[in-house]
Amino acid sequence: MMDVSGVGFPSKVPWKKMSAEPPQGPGPPGRACCMSPMETAKGRKWTFTSPTSRLKPCLSSCSFTEDTGRAEGTLDHMVDQVTRSVAFVQKRYPSNKGIYLCGHSAGAHLAAMMLLADWTKHGVTPNLRGFFLVSGVFDLEPIVYTSQNVALQLTLEDAQRNSPQLKVAQAQPVDPTCRVLVVVGQFDSPEFHRQSWEFYQVLPVQTLCQGEWKASFEELHDVDHFEIVENLTQKDNVLTQIILKTIFQ
Repeated sequence: MMDVSGVGFPSKVPWKKMSAEPPQGPGPPGRACCMSPMETAKGRKWTFTSPTSRLKPCLSSCSFTEDTGRAEGTLDHMVDQVTRSVAFVQKRYPSNKGIYLCGHSAGAHLAAMMLLADWTKHGVTPNLRGFFLVSGVFDLEPIVYTSQNVALQLTLEDAQRNSPQLKVAQAQPVDPTCRVLVVVGQFDSPEFHRQSWEFYQVLPVQTLCQGEWKASFEELHDVDHFEIVENLTQKDNVLTQIILKTIFQ
């Protein structure tokens, strides 16, 4: 499973801080350095690793990818880095039984963009079998008109080009058995609820019915935007169990 989670935050659990500056390029499998372009734009200059203590013993490989951060490159550049990282994993492990992408917040956006990737440009068709999109951002247009865009500097064209919600209806599944799980926390903000639900609605109505992808939507009770991913360290966490059951069913 690849984690492209893209949000950094202080935590009550022992995350390992990797760097005081944004990472410089896509890392090989096993690297655990992640940073959100949106969090970087807010001036947060540190990164974190996602918890794998509950997932890694059950999986043959848990890989992590990183992006340069908005201070170093454009959003298009970051999407390209994640695309190349997925292609790298497929080339490095050509006989894999499935690649699953998991992303949180801005990382869910980066993971969702892999639904739109043109893999012919990378000379490989990754064996994508599942997407876990947690409290994600799928429509970037609203950000263009907010104060956050002072740092992000997204144009309307940038936002439209990198909004999976606007383009996923045109995508074709790499594997018809690929599963897409859209997850949001009960105490996520209304905007995360809106974006998650509307993205899920676009998937089965337009794309998944045509391509026979399987999509589902989950609202996890009693968690906010940060607890939903922090709780992956817990053995009996609902989301942890959903991820494992999806992979192994």
